[in-house]
This record gives sequence, structure tokens and C-alpha cells, in this order.
Amino acid sequence: MRAVLTWRDKAEQCIYDLAFKPDGTQLILAAGNRLLVYDTSDGTLLQPLKGHKDTVYCVAYAKDGKRFASGSADKSIIIWTSKLEGILKYTHNDSIQCVAYNPITHQLASCSSSDFGLWSPEQKSVSKHKSSSKITCCSWTNDGQYLALGMSNGVISIRNKNGEEKVKIERPGGSLSPIWSICWNPSREEHNDILAVADWGQKLSFYQLSGKQIGKDRPLNFDPCCISYFTKGEYILVGGSDKQVSLFTKDGVRLGTVGEQNSWVWTCRVKPDSNYVVVGCQDGTISFYQLIFSTVHGLYKDRYAYRDSMTDVIVQHLITEQKVRIKCRELVKKIAIYKNRLAIQLPEKILIYELYSDDSADMHYRVKEKIAKKFECNLLVVCADHIILCQEKRLQCLSFSGVKEREWQMESLIRYIKVIGGPAGREGLLVGLKNGQILKIFVDNLFAIVLLKQATAVRCLDMSASRNKLAVVDENDTCLVYDIHTKELLFQEPNANSVAWNTQCEDMLCFSGGGYLNIKASTFPVHQQKLQGFVVGYNGSKIFCLHVFSMSAVEVPQSAPMYQYLDRKMFREAYQIACLGVTDTDWRELAMEALEGLEFETAEKAFTRVQDLRYLELISSIEERKKRGETNNDLFLADVFSYQGKFHEAAKLYKRSGHENLALDMYTDLCMFEYAKDFLGSGDPKETKMLITKQADWARNINEPKAAVEMYISAGEYTKAIEISGSHGWVDMLIDIARKLDKAEREPLLMCAQYFKKLDSSGYAAETYLKVGDLKSLVQLYVDTKRWDEAFALGEKHPEFKDDIYVPYAQWLAENDRFEEAQKAFHKAGRQGEAVRVLEQLTHNAVVESRFNDAAYYYWMLSMQCLDMAQDPAQKDVMLEKFHHFQHLAELYHGYQTIHRYTEEPFSFDLPETLFNISKFLLHSLTKATPLGISKVNTLFTLAKQSKALGAYKLARHAYDKLRGLQIPARIQKSIELGTLTIRSKPFHDSEELVPLCYRCSTNNPLLNNLGNVCINCRQPFIFSASSYEVLHLVEFYLEEGITDEEAVALIDLEAPRHKRESRWQEMASNGSQTLRLDETVNSLGDDDPFTAKLSFEQGGSEFVPVVVNRSVLRSMSRRDVLIKRWPPPLQWQYFRSLLPDASITMCPSCFQMFHSEDYELLVLQHACCPYCRRRIDDSSS
Repeated sequence: MRAVLTWRDKAEQCIYDLAFKPDGTQLILAAGNRLLVYDTSDGTLLQPLKGHKDTVYCVAYAKDGKRFASGSADKSIIIWTSKLEGILKYTHNDSIQCVAYNPITHQLASCSSSDFGLWSPEQKSVSKHKSSSKITCCSWTNDGQYLALGMSNGVISIRNKNGEEKVKIERPGGSLSPIWSICWNPSREEHNDILAVADWGQKLSFYQLSGKQIGKDRPLNFDPCCISYFTKGEYILVGGSDKQVSLFTKDGVRLGTVGEQNSWVWTCRVKPDSNYVVVGCQDGTISFYQLIFSTVHGLYKDRYAYRDSMTDVIVQHLITEQKVRIKCRELVKKIAIYKNRLAIQLPEKILIYELYSDDSADMHYRVKEKIAKKFECNLLVVCADHIILCQEKRLQCLSFSGVKEREWQMESLIRYIKVIGGPAGREGLLVGLKNGQILKIFVDNLFAIVLLKQATAVRCLDMSASRNKLAVVDENDTCLVYDIHTKELLFQEPNANSVAWNTQCEDMLCFSGGGYLNIKASTFPVHQQKLQGFVVGYNGSKIFCLHVFSMSAVEVPQSAPMYQYLDRKMFREAYQIACLGVTDTDWRELAMEALEGLEFETAEKAFTRVQDLRYLELISSIEERKKRGETNNDLFLADVFSYQGKFHEAAKLYKRSGHENLALDMYTDLCMFEYAKDFLGSGDPKETKMLITKQADWARNINEPKAAVEMYISAGEYTKAIEISGSHGWVDMLIDIARKLDKAEREPLLMCAQYFKKLDSSGYAAETYLKVGDLKSLVQLYVDTKRWDEAFALGEKHPEFKDDIYVPYAQWLAENDRFEEAQKAFHKAGRQGEAVRVLEQLTHNAVVESRFNDAAYYYWMLSMQCLDMAQDPAQKDVMLEKFHHFQHLAELYHGYQTIHRYTEEPFSFDLPETLFNISKFLLHSLTKATPLGISKVNTLFTLAKQSKALGAYKLARHAYDKLRGLQIPARIQKSIELGTLTIRSKPFHDSEELVPLCYRCSTNNPLLNNLGNVCINCRQPFIFSASSYEVLHLVEFYLEEGITDEEAVALIDLEAPRHKRESRWQEMASNGSQTLRLDETVNSLGDDDPFTAKLSFEQGGSEFVPVVVNRSVLRSMSRRDVLIKRWPPPLQWQYFRSLLPDASITMCPSCFQMFHSEDYELLVLQHACCPYCRRRIDDSSS
């Protein structure tokens, strides 16, 4: 820090106080009984102001710059405007000692020897407060809330805006140490208000607003007369009896002297927001100084250390931008940094710091050594184990313990010194002298080596990374570059103030000067860009620049030097420059240039940087070809040009190297068909056709399908033309193509047909299939389009397609819920398995939905299917077993439909006898497992109710007992409970009328038969009516061995004459059914009937003995008495003889179920079909 005198003036009287106008343009001085107004820029006295009658002791300017006040020994205060006019005057009882304006409210505090007053423009009055002692000084806090008063008895009184005392600070010296000057720190960054106090006990002290002292008293060794802060509060000025102004830090550390005077300094102030200081003395001298704070700093590679606030050192990492502050609490005079060492020179010692670790990013320093000696030096350098002090012409090398090890005496003044590295304890120094000599000195060597001598003084030096070149900036601002070994001047550049070599690239350096940054590569012209400041380092693409007090790392793209190398086809050197840092565009340009120059290694590295896989593949393929022995550079370059889009140049190179086909491929791949045709000329027609095809491909790809189709047709590529037409739905185009094609062109024709099908043009598809003769596809077309009649017609002509037609037809019927037709269609197609599966599904659905009539019908159909399939000897046994099972289930469901209707529906139209018979039939049939859907509860409930109604009380009681063991639904619970109770009142027997009779052995069977539906005596099975379920008067008989069915029928049909029988019987045939009617009511079967004789003869026994008849018995039978079930093979026919010819029985010729003739006729009238097998009456017998 140094003070430069700007101007000086001398008044005739002592300068007791002064004040700056807030904008810094004017200075008001209290000199004698006048105020002097100066222009601060040049020290011109603008105007003296007269108003006071005695010496003016104090002056203060309001913060808003509108007015200022002066106080005098004449006990008056005058308030002046900024235009230097007095506007107000008021008085105290004693002489005025000090005045101060509130920085916020502009309230004026005026203090005299006995009191102080507070005046504000709004009040127009002065409120005065008594003081116990003489007030010597006053100062307001930044926020204007408190006023501090310094008194001659050593007390500081802190008052609020109303003048009330809030804090009282009593100094230990008391009246022996009168407070002479106080000032609050104006800094806005401080958390607390800090009051600086200077007393005539020769001490400087600091206090908080609360009255608490900060730190200890600092001895001054003189009587202070004034104390004031810099605008931002970072420094303090103190003047007094030592006839000089001292600069202190805000913490009270003395930094130096501003200006020495000839008499006591009564007042000193800092010009607002500047480094200018004005000093007023006892002898009337006014001195105006500029303070210049020199930059104290040091740099090594990417670490920069600089002084901050005069007493702190900040170390900044230029790459990571990390900073660390080292507080020294003394004036920092010099800083040096090298690798992990940092040296700081303080007034009385040198501190040497080291890094905690070897980590390049570590920023933690600790004290390694202290050299407690005072040194005077111009420059300071630190090495691994030494410090080097430069004193004018002399260099001293000291160990860290402060011992001088070596000394070098130079011929001239040392202007520049720099450590250029080396092993620890043996580092090299580069030294530049004023006489132009440049030396290299090793720390452990007494002898300096002269590198070269030039005519002009050295200002700055740097050595290249490989120590081969030396750059010098001389006093004429010229940058000179020398070869160290040959001492030859390689080149020189003007306008340089600082120079630095690139640490990563030998041939690059940068220098600054004239507001520009200059980058020079090799011997190429300089590349300039604007940059203020000094270059101090150059690492890769980062340039370290010092501008005023701040160091910054500037990222500089190395594009310009890279292009300079590229222009000379120096690809490898250009790549090295690019590695320091260029943009992606520059990398791409380098890659392209290297590729065109066939420098594939550099090109590959550059393309890898920009991640361009396309070009990397090209380079890889070229290198592969080179390995295989290809050496034609024209061909390689042609490939490069084609990749770059320079197609015509590529074509020329392809032609030159004899590869016209590659040029043609390139043009066609790029759809440049006109260029391709021009290139081809009138060549091979095959090539032309290939071109047209490719052009058509292109037209297709760019969504010009119509043009593409026409081109494909002209090129004979029918398949592609059909594909496009089909995908766009152009039926007309497809018809034209299909009719143009010969029937031998099978594949394209079939494609046409496929598209016709897709586009719902089945007529054209059929025409195309007929043209090709593909009948199978035609059948499939009819099936897919559901044109069944045409399909059936084709099936008639070509029976081999029967399966292909009927199976889909059946599936279609099934999908449309026409299951019965579907079943027949499956049957017709010979798909018995599917037919059975459809029926089984239908049956299951019918049972689940409680449609038991349908279930019976479907089971009957299933049984007939099984019978049909039983003709196959392999399946005979299984299918016959299924046939009987399904027949049995059909009978059960047929009967249960009536029971279900009776129990579930509110009204029943069935006779009690019918319900009784059916429930009894089901009870005897359900001895084992109960089929799905049939409810035992419903069956027993019906039986119980009808038995009770018809007088079969014993059976009813049995049914109710059975019901008790079953789970009863809630809806019939009460009815069953009531029935169970009421049946107890009935006799324990059944009505005789209800007891069934066996027509073979004439035995009365009990209602509850343990054997089921057979006679308990002869074991002959009962034959039931399929409507009323009464036992029919029929007995089944079997043919004697050796008699065939045909012979038996022939014998029965003989109608042998019998005594008086013929006249009674009458045969009726109507609607395909056989009816036997007896006209007489009297049963006149005599004992002469051979059949009746057979019955009685074989009666009895525990085993069932069937009735077997011979030819003579058959001959004796009348056709009208016999009913025959004519089962298809492999089943035997069944023969039944009516024993009551007067009661007519009808048998359905389809399902062979027996009915009372009257019942059957009534049911046929109701349903127009057999109630069991649903054979329509107008159907022919199947």
C-alpha cells in the first residue's frame, strides 16, 4: 500500500474538522471562523462561508446531500443548503464540540460542553439533554436508531433517538483517558454494530452496541485526534499527535502510514466510495492523497494465492474454483506458492505452509515452519525446501529455519524470477535482469548459467514444456521467442505485456497486451481475441488471466491454431491441438480433412470423439480392404466422397478406377435414376430393366404407388405390382393384371385371388381360382364367404371336398346356435366324434337350464349316434354300452320333465295318476346314481302327495320317511312337515286299485318294489307307456335259435286261421304307425293259444326266463297282436305280444316308444311330432 499526494493546500488557521458531500464532489472544511468549500477533483477553493463569530470546531453533511451543519465556539449551529446558503441557526449554552446527522432520518445531533440537542427539519425545534461531562465526539449507528456520545471523563453514552441513555460504557482510564473520537462501522455486511473508540490514553478499542468490548485495547503510542472508516468499513484511518495518518484494518491491525505531516493531524476522512483520503492539520495544511493497494500474489500452475483485506491470504484452485482463506492478522507483504508449499511474508516473520495431502484437489494448508526474522525484499520465491529472497541485484537462498545457504550477486537489477521445477532441494530458477540477461540458477549451485543476453530489459519470462524454447517480454512490449540451445531468435511479436507457454503442447504460446489475447502455434500467424488483463498461465485450453485483482480461468477453443495446421495438411499436429479443446464442429472438420487426406488413423480418432459410427464403419472397412491387399487410393477416396455427399466426384473416381458398377449402385441407392441413366447411356437392356425396377422401388418408398405399379408391370415384376395394388385396394388394377397373366403364372394369379378375397371381391377371386384350376382354394373361398349353396354344388361334383365343406358348415351352424342342424351336418360329413360332442354339449346345457324334454331328446339322439357308430366292429362294445346308457337317461329325463313342471310351476295340467306313475317309475329307476339335474326331493315329494291323494298311504308314508333324510328346500319344508304328520292318521296299506299287474304271470306286484321295474314273481320287465307311464299289456318274446327276423316276420304275416278270432281283430295303419284294435270287449283268448301256454308253463323261479317261441307259435300269431322294434344292426329286433288286443297300443317307428293309441294321437295333434323323438308326422320313417 502506498499513498500518492493528489493535491495540497494551506489555510491560515487550524483545520479542526472536515466533511465530504455524499457524492464526493465537494469538501467542507472548518478553518478558523470560516467554512472552506473545495472541489475534490483538483483542490480548487470554491467558496469560503462566513456565518460564525468564533472558531468553527465541527462540520457534518447530511446523508441525502441536501444540507450540512457547522458548530462553533460561538455556541451556535448553522444549517446550510447544498447551494451553500445558510437557512437556520440555533444555539446552546456552551461552545459546540461536535455535530452528526442521522443517516436515515436526517435528525441533527449537536453536542456542547454541557448538553446535546436533537434537531429535525419536521419539528422546527431542538430538544436538549443535559450531560454530566464535556461531550467531545458523537456518531450515529447505520440504522439511525442510536447515538453514541464520547465524553472527556472517559465515558461513552449510547442514546436512542429521543436522547434517552440506553448503554453506558465506562473506560478504565476515566478522566485521565478522555474519549477524543468515536465512529460506528458503516459496513452493511457486519452482523453487529461495531463502535471504534480512540482515547487520549493512547488506545484504540472496539465495542458492540450492547457495550461489550470486542478484543483487547490496541496501543497507539500517540494521542488520537480523529478516527474514521472507509465507506465499506474495511479499513480505519487514525490521525493525531504523531503528525501522520495511520491505516488500520477494521480489526485494529496497523497496515501503514498514509501521509506524514508537519503538525498534529486534527481530522482525516475518506472520500465516499473511493480510495482517496483527505487530511487536515494543526498548521492549516490540507492534503489529498490517493491510496494505491498493490496486488500481492503468487501463481503455480492451477493454484493462485493472493492477498485479501491486507491481512488475509486466499488460495484459489483455478480449475475447481475452490477457495481457502488463511487469516494472518498482520499485514501480508509478499506471497509465494510452489507445488505443495505456500510462503507468506509478514512484517516481522515469514510463514511457510504445506498441504495436508498430495491430492491435486486438496486445499487444506497447515503451518510447516516459521522464520521469525524481518526481511526486506522486492520478490519472494518458495521451493520445496528453501525460500529465495530478491533484493535489488542480490538473490539469497534461505533454508526453512532461516539460515542463509547461498547468495548470488547479479550484474543488474532483477526484474523477473520464476521457479521452473526440478527435484526437491535442486530446483531451477529462471531469472530476468534489467540489462536483458536471462539466467538459469539451480538452488544447490553457486554458479548461475547465462541462457542468453538481449539488448532490452526483461519484463516477463517463460520456458516451454520441453525446456527447448524461451519466451521473453521486454520493456518495449515485444514478445521474443528463442531456441535455448542455438540462442537463435525464432520470431517476435509486438504488443505484449505477459507471456505463457502451453504446458501440454510444445509449440503453442499465448501472450496478452493492448486488450487482446494472442495465441501462436508453431510459426503460423497470431490468432487474436479480446481479453483484458495479463496472461499468467496456459494449460490445455485454459488460459489463466489476471485482471485488476481477480484471477480467472478462460476457456479458449483452440480452433484457430488447429485450422492453421489443417491448411498445411499437418493432420497429426492438428489432432494434438484439438485434444487441448475444440468444439464438436472443429473435431468433425478435422476428421473430414484427415479422411480426404487418407490419414485414416487421425480421422478414426477424430470420428471417435464425435461418435460418428457411420464414418468409423467406413474407415474400418477401408482398413480391412487395405489388409487384404487393396491399394487403389482412388477407390478409397471415391467411397469417402460418396459418404460425404459428393456423388459426382465419387462417380468420376469410380469410373477412373474401373468400377462403373459401384457408381451405378450408388446412384440407384440414392434414387438418382436420371443421373444413373445418363451414366449408363445406351447400355445393356438387362441393366435398364434393373434400373426401372429400382426406380419403381423408390417410387413405392416415396408414396407414389400408382407410378410404382406401372413401372413394375413394364419391368415384368408382377408380384410387386400385385402387392402394391392389393395393399391399396385397387381392384380394377388387380383385375387387369389377373386377366393379362397367363394361367401358367400360377403364383401371381394366386396372389391376385388372395387380394380379391381380402377386398370382398369374391366373384373375381372365384374366376381367378377357376383360371388356375385350384378347386381346393375355390371351395375354401365359398366356405369363407358362406356361399354354401355353391359349395354344396361343387361338393356334389367333387365328393373329395365333402369334408372341406360340411365340417365348416357344421361349425358355422353351431356358432349361430343351430346346433341340431350342425349335428346333422357333422353326421353327414362323417365326423361322428364332432356330432357326438355337439350333442353332449347341447344335452349338458339343456340339463343345466332345466329343459329336461330337450335333454331327453338330445340323449335319444346321442344314443342313436352311438348305435350308428357301433357298426364299426372296433367300437361296437363301447358304443352299445353308451347306447343303452343314453337310452336309459333319455327315458329318465323325459319322465322327470313332468315332475319338474309339477314342483316348480304354480299350475299343473297332469293327472294325479300320471304324476303317481312317473314318480314311482323314477323311484324304481333311481336305485343307483342320480343323473345331473334330477331331484330326488322333487320326485319323492310328488310321489308322497299323489300317493296320499290316490290312497296309497303306505307308499306315501315311505316317501315321507325317505324325505326326512334329504336336504329340503325352504319352500316345501312346511308342506312336507304337515304331510308327514297327517299321513300318520291314514291306514297303513295301499289301495288295491293302484297295484300293478304282471301280464305274463298275472301276479299283483307291490307299489314299492325292491327289484325295480320288473315283476317280483317272473322277473319279466314291465313295459311302460311313454306318456302316462302305466304298465302296458305287452310281453316281450324271443325267437328260437335259427329263426331270422325276416323269417319270423314272414311267419307272423301268414295269418294262420284260428277259431273265431279273425272276425274280432281289425288292423289299422295310419301315419306310419301300426294299430291293433279288438271290436269285441270280451276277452276270448282261449287256452288253445300256443303263446299263452308258453307263458304259464315257464312261470315262476328266481331267475328271469325269457319267452322263446318257435316257428309254430309264430305262425299262430296274428300280425295285429305283435309289435316289432326294428333296431338297426348290430342290435337284435325286439318282439312284443299284446295280451289285451282290445286295448290299442301305438309304437313310434322312429324311437320305438309305446303309447296308448288315444294318448299318442292327442300328443301328435298338440306337437305335430312324436313327443319323444320329435319325428315329424309327415317325415318318412328313418
